[in-house]
Amino acid sequence: MTESDTMGSLTYDRVVVEFDDRVLAHLQLVIIQKLRRGESFLLSWRDAAVVGDGRSSAWLHPAIPLYFKFAGGHPPSINPNWVAQLTRSANSSQGLIVTGEENVNAEPDKALRFEPSTNIRTAAPSRATKATLR
Repeated sequence: MTESDTMGSLTYDRVVVEFDDRVLAHLQLVIIQKLRRGESFLLSWRDAAVVGDGRSSAWLHPAIPLYFKFAGGHPPSINPNWVAQLTRSANSSQGLIVTGEENVNAEPDKALRFEPSTNIRTAAPSRATKATLR
């Protein structure tokens, strides 16, 4: 990711996590699809080095407000293979693991390994955080 990439944010409860707008657009499709069906699930990502280089997870529930804020003025194009991969991840027992587009398997029928490839700055509740892809 370059400095010029636009960073949007996902706000859930009191936690704000920043993602590149392109990543956020794909996550939004998958997350809303699950929540519209009334399904709760786990969302996991890798933290950026500036906040400890660990992993974070949040249990998403339809009753808790969720807010997507995009920094750019135009919606990014959508990669259906990436959406399909993220959807399979969200439907797995591990939950939705944020992966980069570079990890999309061009052949969706093959088994996929969901390796987290996203760095995200995560902070205490009520503090904004930043996510970047490697």
